[in-house]
Amino acid sequence: MSLAENVKTRRIEKKLTQGQLAEQAGVSRVYITQMETNVRNPNIQVVYLVAKALGCTLNDLYDEDEGSAI
Repeated sequence: MSLAENVKTRRIEKKLTQGQLAEQAGVSRVYITQMETNVRNPNIQVVYLVAKALGCTLNDLYDEDEGSAI
């Protein structure tokens, strides 16, 4: 799965809205929407904040099969 798919899947598993995740990560809801739809390619600091808010690691969000694991 892609970063976008992993973020969305984990958010739904945690029963969080995009707004709730955004608030916990310190970014806007629009930013989360753009991440989940591949409109925005977030920098590593934002991915870290999102991972922390989702209770997972950076590697959990990046698909290791794509060679983008941290």
